[in-house]
Amino acid sequence: IKALHFTPTLLFPPSSMLYTWLSTLAGGALVLYVSLKIFSPYFWDDLVFFLRRKRFKLVLKKRASNGVLSLIDLFMLRAEKVPHKPFIIYEGKVHTYQDVDKRSNRIAQVFLHHGILKKGDTVALLMGNEPDFIHVWFGLAKLGCVVAFLNFNVRSKSLLHCINKSAAKTLVIAEDCLGSIEKEFISHLVDNNITIWLMSSSSPFQHVHTILDKLDKVPDDPVPSHLRSVSNQGNTAMYIFTSGSTGFPKAAIISHLKALTACSAFFQCGTVSQDIMYITLPLYHVSASLLGIGGCIELGATCVLKKKFSASQFWNDCRKYKVTVFLYIGELCRYLCNQPSKEEDKVHQVRLALGNGLRPAIWKEFLMRFGPIKIFEFYGSTEGNSFFLNYTNKIGAVGRAGIFSKFIHSFELLKYDVWKEELMKDEYGKCKKVPTGESGLMVIKVTQETPFYGYAGNEEFSEKKLLRNVFVKGDVYFDTGDLLVMDQDGFLYFSDRVGDTFRWKGENVATLEVSEIIEMIDFVQEVNVYGVSVKNYEGRIGMAAIVLRPDQGFDGERLYKHVVDFLPSYARPYFVRIMDIMQTTATLKHQKMHLVNDGFNPEIIPEPLYFLYESARSYIPLTKEIYKEVVSGEIHL
Repeated sequence: IKALHFTPTLLFPPSSMLYTWLSTLAGGALVLYVSLKIFSPYFWDDLVFFLRRKRFKLVLKKRASNGVLSLIDLFMLRAEKVPHKPFIIYEGKVHTYQDVDKRSNRIAQVFLHHGILKKGDTVALLMGNEPDFIHVWFGLAKLGCVVAFLNFNVRSKSLLHCINKSAAKTLVIAEDCLGSIEKEFISHLVDNNITIWLMSSSSPFQHVHTILDKLDKVPDDPVPSHLRSVSNQGNTAMYIFTSGSTGFPKAAIISHLKALTACSAFFQCGTVSQDIMYITLPLYHVSASLLGIGGCIELGATCVLKKKFSASQFWNDCRKYKVTVFLYIGELCRYLCNQPSKEEDKVHQVRLALGNGLRPAIWKEFLMRFGPIKIFEFYGSTEGNSFFLNYTNKIGAVGRAGIFSKFIHSFELLKYDVWKEELMKDEYGKCKKVPTGESGLMVIKVTQETPFYGYAGNEEFSEKKLLRNVFVKGDVYFDTGDLLVMDQDGFLYFSDRVGDTFRWKGENVATLEVSEIIEMIDFVQEVNVYGVSVKNYEGRIGMAAIVLRPDQGFDGERLYKHVVDFLPSYARPYFVRIMDIMQTTATLKHQKMHLVNDGFNPEIIPEPLYFLYESARSYIPLTKEIYKEVVSGEIHL
């Protein structure tokens, strides 16, 4: 009886004992929370990011089980659920999800009635930023076609290369892109049995079909669903070309799964369906098309699409359309900072920006001037098999490898000899890892979860991007071609591009680090650092192309003192080239190849050149006489 009497007491403790238990649990939780904040300050950020990644993978699997296997499937699902929600706002006109769905249906019907396209065919798209880019893209996707996005800035020779590599038999051209195309180019395509469609009601060329005049003659009914059906998410959805900064553009193969995964970037930053996104980047680029347009579809959000980036109109547009998030790349944020200051610089609703290529100095200046906008810098490439995201907004970091990262992807930073341009290996022929804090080649393991699809029509170059037997026989890693550094907290920092880093006086010089030092000077607006060859010297010596700020002059004495104060002797640029404008790719990345090829010969280069002259403790004008003394060895470097 006594035993029975005590049993309920154990099962249902008195309130004082329950209070003690709860207090102990609460105290333990508090101690755990404080301990994690002190000893692992990024734990909660890492956990939230990891859970978002896992949640998205589960969402993908659930959608796939319901037949949503591609981006066009997802778009049609959104159009069904929120038909009247604004999807695209372009030049003040609103295009709802239903509007885009129906117009893309009409475009699909035009091609279907013409009868030359079949499921799996590749169609090249040469168009600028406008809603019809999206209508044509989605219309072709509804027919099961692979779409190749072409850069409208490249000219005939490169365009032919892109069309050939993608094996496109049909080309769709926007009317406003026609002016940059030679008549001979059109004739060449026609002679090679490539069908050309013009996004216009009439054509100045024979054998060129038109689209706009046919849209009213076809219904806006959906085309048969079996045309867009996907049997394998690993199949090709589109080709997106690399920037071509190191040669001809290469057609990166984008699978249906990779496209859907790219669309999750904004979701992983915490954006929601109520957000309004501003896209000024070119739609042929992966950031605008998949992270931007695809990201809007993933969220069910609204996109404000701009024909072309304008630094002077950027914030006015953000205020006008109540923009909350935007995409950036390369030098976009620098161009915004270079605009004259205004009282209303911080008057906007922008809370978040996603992109890559934002240098630390510009990052700080941007936040000070335009307010506490969360910057999500990411590291990745169009063809890459994974990406990294700086989800803690730590200034300067391009990504983070948190404590849960091993469950997302496997990567390594390998020792790399920049002089020999090869990996450093041990006595067994295996690659070496760099210690924390040292620069190494970023490689990402190729697995079923992180596949590498390669480049269309270029198996040889696809294979060159793979490293085999890195640590054990049979392992395969994707070679990013980038040198990165990881600190003790797991943050990743971009060091340089392999080939950009050069060697002088037996030391490695990272061009990005030198650029960031020179950018600290107030008369410098933009700088591009590279190495040039000098006769009878090994390696390459530093040279800087500089764009001066408006109404500012070049001060050779100040620059000399600055580089001497902040840079070791081997890293100081010995030559300076003053530029009116810096040449960039269409995605605002600095181009170096033509600068390297130009060298420092004043008889070839029309812009002002300067030489670091130790005796004068200044950068002095580089004359023909000084040039001859340098190359002859009379002036010792």
